[in-house]
Amino acid sequence: MPKRSQPAQRKPRMDAQRNRERILEVAKDAFARSGASTSLDDIAKQAGVGAGTLYRHFPTRDALLEAVYRTEVEKLAAAERKFAQTMPPIEALRAWMLLFVDYIATKQIIAPALNTLVGGPSKVYEASRAQITGAIHALVGRAIKSGEIRGDLDPFDLLRALIGVSNVASGPDWRQSAKRLVDILITGSRSII
Repeated sequence: MPKRSQPAQRKPRMDAQRNRERILEVAKDAFARSGASTSLDDIAKQAGVGAGTLYRHFPTRDALLEAVYRTEVEKLAAAERKFAQTMPPIEALRAWMLLFVDYIATKQIIAPALNTLVGGPSKVYEASRAQITGAIHALVGRAIKSGEIRGDLDPFDLLRALIGVSNVASGPDWRQSAKRLVDILITGSRSII
């Protein structure tokens, strides 16, 4: 009997990929605005797709929440590489830290729902932790090498301080406050000349 080969994995059609990306974008905004219990049918409608399209990509609310979270982490990782190639080291670090503030906002909204996943969020968080720590280590290392950041700065300490910025995410102007805190962190990390 002849062996059957496995069908080749096809890339999603462009329109299907655009639909998926649009759903994720709308879902992130909807979860930020109304919480994790936002109507999935409303998300589909706002994304300009049918409910069937949404459920084909994300069969459950948990799947959509996890995808939004993973997408934000992937954006952080990609931004580190882009910023490192296009900006001076200190500016790349600052830009990434400001992007991290947005990630914190998304995580605060989605984390309670991720905690309800069967088996907990640990697998989701483990993968994201590696990407985030890798990004901050690369950015801080580059800034230290350039002499713009103190040589004794531990990237993980800076990450902890940045996570502390999330504690200001309670008022309507928290993002402006968080941006000021990022600038304070950058100033405190600079090399003493």
